[in-house]
Amino acid sequence: MSSLPDPGFHPTAGLSPAGPPRRRRMRPGAVEVGLVIGVGLLALPDLLRIDRFAPFAQLVSFRPYVLCGLAALVLVLAGLSWRVRRLILPAVALLAVLIVGVAITAPRAQAGLLPSGGGRPFTVLAANTLDGSADPTGLAELIRTERPDLGALIEVGPWYRDRLAPLVEPLGYRMITATGTDSDGVTDVFGVTVLAAAHLGDVRATVDRSTQFPIVEIEGGGLGATRFVAFHAVAPRLSDVSEWRSDLGALARYCTDSTPTIVAGDFNATLDHSALRDATAGCSDIAAQRGRGLQPTWPTWMPSWFGAQIDHVLVTDPIAAEDFVVHELAGSDHRAVVARVRVPN
Repeated sequence: MSSLPDPGFHPTAGLSPAGPPRRRRMRPGAVEVGLVIGVGLLALPDLLRIDRFAPFAQLVSFRPYVLCGLAALVLVLAGLSWRVRRLILPAVALLAVLIVGVAITAPRAQAGLLPSGGGRPFTVLAANTLDGSADPTGLAELIRTERPDLGALIEVGPWYRDRLAPLVEPLGYRMITATGTDSDGVTDVFGVTVLAAAHLGDVRATVDRSTQFPIVEIEGGGLGATRFVAFHAVAPRLSDVSEWRSDLGALARYCTDSTPTIVAGDFNATLDHSALRDATAGCSDIAAQRGRGLQPTWPTWMPSWFGAQIDHVLVTDPIAAEDFVVHELAGSDHRAVVARVRVPN
């Protein structure tokens, strides 16, 4: 007699039904999206013009190093994405950010063609003495060696000038000093001094005190049609960012004027700052033209390969760049820069 199966018996009871394998989730989560946005803002704040405000005004100065860190992050995410599929899209997005950042900064490390004759050679010095703390003997030796035609000596007021003058006047130089409206007559921090070679003859100086640090313009004499400007911008500290933007804006009148102009000094901004790029749209940066636009000039207490290039020599047409060299300056937190250009005859 055949037996019927027990209706309560199921051979597959307790087993999971077979089905297609579950796909790994590729859609990035909130953490990954937040990572991409945060890193993008950190690496490219100037494209959104938020680098004109703290803390991006300070952070963008070190973009080359941010990009190095970003490159490492992209490699890590790419490696992990083989196991965690949702990391693929963040890795691709950050790679795009990296490519844009490199496209902005890399050209400053590539030298352009040297000028083909024309004009006469001219040497410019820019040095910040850190409120007169730089060793005057060392600065005088740099002047003796490099023989600049003109120099922008930043944070050099009457006190430091009187220490430096006996060392450089025998070399054939005189100094024109201006102090800012906040100067107390004792410290040098608000002083801007132009170092002028005697062979330039009777040059004329004009001082603009509409900014905290004076802007000194030099014309005439052996300069011919060329104008020289010694410039110092306020540092973008949290309480001074607005004034810093205003100071940089003052550069526009030199970069858009038809007079051939050299502007040298401490700009407290790098070419990664949109405020500086906008104000100097008609100027060329000598360091960038000579492929040295990523060479740090501040701070000297960090390794020589790390820092920001905030000391510049800018020129307008038809002045052409020939060379740009950075020099250590004992006692200062800035390195001095020497630029060689060709100016109209």
